[in-house]
Amino acid sequence: MAISAPRAARWHWALALLAGLAQAASLALPGSGAPQGGLQWLSLAALAWLVRPATPWRRAAALGGVFATAWLVGVFWWLFISMHTYGGLAAPLAVLAVLGLAVFLASYYALVLGLFAALAPAGRARAAIVFGALWLLAELARGTWWTGFPWGASGYAHVDGPLAALARTVGVYGISSVAAMLAMLLAQVRRSDVRSPRAWALAAALLAGLGALAWQRHCAIEQCGAPASAPTPALSLALLQGNIPQDEKFQPGSGVPLALRWYAEQLHSAQAQLVVAPETAIPLLPQQLMPGYLEAIAQRYTQGGQAALVGMPLGDLEQGYTNSVQGWRPGQSAPYRYDKHHLVPFGEFIPPLFRWFTELMNIPLGDFHRGSLRQTPFVWRGERIAPNICYEDLFGEELGARFADPAQAPTVFVNLSNIGWFGDSVAIDQHLSISRMRALEFERPMVRATNTGATAIIDHRGVVTHQLARATRGVLTGQVQGRSGAITPYAAWVSRFGLWPLWIFGAGVVLAAWVLRRQGRH
Repeated sequence: MAISAPRAARWHWALALLAGLAQAASLALPGSGAPQGGLQWLSLAALAWLVRPATPWRRAAALGGVFATAWLVGVFWWLFISMHTYGGLAAPLAVLAVLGLAVFLASYYALVLGLFAALAPAGRARAAIVFGALWLLAELARGTWWTGFPWGASGYAHVDGPLAALARTVGVYGISSVAAMLAMLLAQVRRSDVRSPRAWALAAALLAGLGALAWQRHCAIEQCGAPASAPTPALSLALLQGNIPQDEKFQPGSGVPLALRWYAEQLHSAQAQLVVAPETAIPLLPQQLMPGYLEAIAQRYTQGGQAALVGMPLGDLEQGYTNSVQGWRPGQSAPYRYDKHHLVPFGEFIPPLFRWFTELMNIPLGDFHRGSLRQTPFVWRGERIAPNICYEDLFGEELGARFADPAQAPTVFVNLSNIGWFGDSVAIDQHLSISRMRALEFERPMVRATNTGATAIIDHRGVVTHQLARATRGVLTGQVQGRSGAITPYAAWVSRFGLWPLWIFGAGVVLAAWVLRRQGRH
């Protein structure tokens, strides 16, 4: 019995919505926090089936908008916690703000899916390539325009699995594009393919390719092949997780004295070669601290055989303020300093015309100054340690700029974060996957010291070797082994050209499809 067109239409909208939610779940499966590449691929295949070339472009754009809105709301719903629970914004307004951001970002995907339907490329392979290129352009636009917010890009679902091996060559956006191509191929499978030797040969080739990638990934973890870089001597670590309640963290009568006391105790008692305290672990400016507080920490680490990196704000009213990391090691004449480069909109700077919105929330916001893109690493025991603060590790192209000179490239990344603004939510799991992807792209370890989690040590193959329980107060001890020498292909090209090679590839494929479409009309 045939399904009527209106009923089919309603079913398609429901499928787009559910597939978008499945895409969100694939990035950090609820309950386990583990990314699920297979679920991401299947959810995107459902969308590809809905917008395959025969679909009218307006309908494809609308279905894409529904899918992307559901996906993005499912990814960063925890923004509601920061705005309502900690910011005091009325719940309806907080919901509208999250939904509005999701709809705005979803418009990129709606646009490219409408364009895909309009181009209507003939041939299944050609359709898959064009779909992957357009998906790539949407991901790039979301990740770079308007300061960029690529949190939850679809490639992060593949931090485990066969496609993870592509990270060292094309990065997370390239993985997103390949996953989209495979999804469109799956969406175009027909019943007649069961009897087609050509279809079986193509399936076998794809499976062989995925198997080869899986074996490469296995060898990368087990080091059964020649490594791309050489290991450096192991460095012992003590990573501090204060778990200071976010609603008290900046309160002078509760959170501030607790943070100052606990972090001072841990910094003075730690025995590791490198001690790291998270973003704004010291929640006051140096001039606001009690006399001798910072001097005692400096004296502790400029003598002996240990070093420390501590997150804290710096600056003054005349020079401006920065979200920074200060570092101390033996023999240095002045503290090391790293200033955050990629600032958070509404959190660390207020975009033009939006001050009215930030004034509705009771959150200590400010206009910070940004640091330069290429800042010197913290050199200690032969390691070139490259700090990054909070969601700076979301922008691989910016971390990649530090590989312009391979001889001075980082050997270890250190991320100092505080995402306590988002509660004990899936944001912690998502951020861990982001850091793991950076480790895969650059084949450099990523060390994470956070306020509430995930405090972890990630090796150069993206494997979490040590992790502290989230939402607890404690110290994670372990070792990290940096990597020096050869850099990955991704690091080589992204340090020179940024993301432009991906932009050119995506735009080139779309232009070729448009030319072929016009030739077909004539």
